[in-house]
Amino acid sequence: MRIKLHTRFQNSAGERVRVVLNLKGIAYEYVAAPPVHSDAYRAINPQGLLPTLEIDGAMVAQSMAIIELLEELFPTPSIFPSDPILRAKVRGFAQHITADLHPVNNRRVRKYLETEMGQSEVAQLAWYRHWVAVTFAALEAELSRRDVATPFCFTHQPTLADICLAPQMANARRFDCDLAPYPLLVAIDARCRALPAFAAARPEAMPDYSPAG
Repeated sequence: MRIKLHTRFQNSAGERVRVVLNLKGIAYEYVAAPPVHSDAYRAINPQGLLPTLEIDGAMVAQSMAIIELLEELFPTPSIFPSDPILRAKVRGFAQHITADLHPVNNRRVRKYLETEMGQSEVAQLAWYRHWVAVTFAALEAELSRRDVATPFCFTHQPTLADICLAPQMANARRFDCDLAPYPLLVAIDARCRALPAFAAARPEAMPDYSPAG
């Protein structure tokens, strides 16, 4: 099975997938994607979104669909807890990030705010920080209600919840969001970043990394 991941270093959705690949010990080829609006990338993924997973020539879009596929193909080690309720909590936590926060704060939305809505950089930053604060406050509150204060979001090992959280925390730092109100998120993120599977998936570890972004 030949696996390629078409992505770019500064892409949190791609980072999620890289963490899963690393945690599961799956060998893959990193392919720095051309510009998403280009014909070259649209030929790979008509959605024009990152990342795209290629398995033996078959293309799969959307990071969460890719992650579910990897879980099905390589079930051990699992990125989900065995308890059904906890699995649902993990999915709900992850989806709050991937379905509610990320879509309104990604680059194409911010670009639209600038070019089509005439919003200044200050206004765009206020938009970004607002939605981070709304989401992180809810996630922090959810974790504070856990019956057991586990080192990671819901268990003693990273799950999909942690895999989605860590890249989003890095994005929040890039935009100078105030993380002081979220001590649980900050502590969990620090534990994730200390793990080799997470560190090896960071943007600066990618072959196409550029400090300029």
